[in-house]
Amino acid sequence: MEYTVQKLGQIAGISTRTLRYYDEIGILKPARINSSGYRIYGQVEVDRLQQILFYRELDMNLDSIKDIVMHPLFDAAKALKDHRNKLLRKKDQLDLLISNIDKTIDLAEGRNSMTDIEKFNGFKQKLVDDNEKKYGAEIRGKYGDEEIDKSNNKVKGMSKSQMDEAERLATEIMKVISDAFKTGNPAGELAQRAAELHKQWICMYWDTYTKKAHAGLAQMYVDDERFTAYYDAKQVGTAMFLRDAVLVYTGDEKQDNY
Repeated sequence: MEYTVQKLGQIAGISTRTLRYYDEIGILKPARINSSGYRIYGQVEVDRLQQILFYRELDMNLDSIKDIVMHPLFDAAKALKDHRNKLLRKKDQLDLLISNIDKTIDLAEGRNSMTDIEKFNGFKQKLVDDNEKKYGAEIRGKYGDEEIDKSNNKVKGMSKSQMDEAERLATEIMKVISDAFKTGNPAGELAQRAAELHKQWICMYWDTYTKKAHAGLAQMYVDDERFTAYYDAKQVGTAMFLRDAVLVYTGDEKQDNY
């Protein structure tokens, strides 16, 4: 079956302006232009639009979506399974938040009790889901599903005080590494203090700690531009400096190299 811009917009629930924009940027071109100059979309384009809207529902930007759906090895069936799994995780998070709200209402009205851990379950699930969306593919590829699942479960079991401590450590790491960066010595006392704090921080999230995994994570801060941007936000080169400090701390680099 074929559709005009107006008809496809109606059945998809989007504006004709959006479809024209998708054509302009090359993410969804019509199958053909008819003799009257109208864009005509076929089944292939309908399926492509469905994929685009699935990704948009997951808050992906159009540039990223374009790279995915136009890749020569794009597998539509696999993509749908991935969409389903991500949406199920999103549904679980929303169900947990709704349950959390219901329990909080009952608590406020004197109908039940609620542990401190239960009060923050929905928010911890969101933290896990957000991390999965941003870095899931990379960290699962590096450390494996089993380790990441254990880490996620550990996060979901954190108390409020543990969450506060993790946040405090993250803030202190940034302060100490900033001061250490000014020394220019990743093997120095301040830099090694930052590496120790970094170990304490990741141990709050990881099920088990190894020096090799610690060094690998620090290397990822340099290899992945998203991590680099976070650490380099105030001073370019901080991610690399932290990496070097961690390599010294874990023994992956000789201190006399610096």
